Amino acid sequence: MATTTPRTVKKKKLGNYPHAMVVFSISLALFVIGLFGTLLIHAGKLSDIVKESIEMQVYLDRNLTQVQLDRLQKTLSAKEYVAYKGDTAQVRFLSKEEGAKAFLEETGEDFMAFLGDNPLRDTYVVRINAENSSSAQLKGIKNDIEGIEGVYEVQYVESLIESINSNIQKISILLLGFAGILVLVVIILINNTIKLALYSQRFLIRSMQLVGATSFFIQRPFLNRAAFQGIISGIIASVLLFALMQYAYREITELSLLKDEEQLYMLMIALIVLGAVIGFLSSYRAVRKYLRLSLDELY
Repeated sequence: MATTTPRTVKKKKLGNYPHAMVVFSISLALFVIGLFGTLLIHAGKLSDIVKESIEMQVYLDRNLTQVQLDRLQKTLSAKEYVAYKGDTAQVRFLSKEEGAKAFLEETGEDFMAFLGDNPLRDTYVVRINAENSSSAQLKGIKNDIEGIEGVYEVQYVESLIESINSNIQKISILLLGFAGILVLVVIILINNTIKLALYSQRFLIRSMQLVGATSFFIQRPFLNRAAFQGIISGIIASVLLFALMQYAYREITELSLLKDEEQLYMLMIALIVLGAVIGFLSSYRAVRKYLRLSLDELY
């Protein structure tokens, strides 16, 4: 008589619900947030580049000596509102002879031929950093530079600056609005994913309640697992995002000009933290919900 081996039934463990499905869903949601985060970072970097292209023409008094010109350049370079490229202040000297030559190349007209003299002035071209690019700040900078000894007049294209600042502000508000909506959608998605995963554990939760387990004892494995899944998902999303951005920087040379590795690393850390926090809170809400339901409501 043949004997049949009894089939072993794997005991369901508290807090043990589908792992791969939850991690995949959370990773995908965090990756989408990461993509939009990189868009915001690059948009901010582009905004800074545009703002730092703002130049002021500082026209000088006539017949300044070389010593006075050097002292004036050092004074301008020491101003906190001047943009820097590496360790170099973006202050460029343009002599009146260079100005006349540039005018001749652009227009083809030699005004010195019929004037007999060069009416232009020596000029310092000063670039302003992004933090001081608002219209009010630029007016204050203009007044400050005009108060320096040896400066005749300061000019910049005020209408262009106002247009740039207005457009950047509108785009920033639009992007932040989309970011807020996206984060809300992702939070809801992760929350529903974890709730669905915990649905299969509702009767086990009730069984633990019936044998006298405390709410904290029941919740702890779910919370630990959800936080761990959030961290793993954040790491996966960060690795995918990093790999994608490195590929994009290699294939699109112009995009590398907007690269900001420090902010990108901060974004990846934020994804890991966000995954852990959302996973923990979503699991906490879902378990508390099942702890409060009656037996009839569990069906």
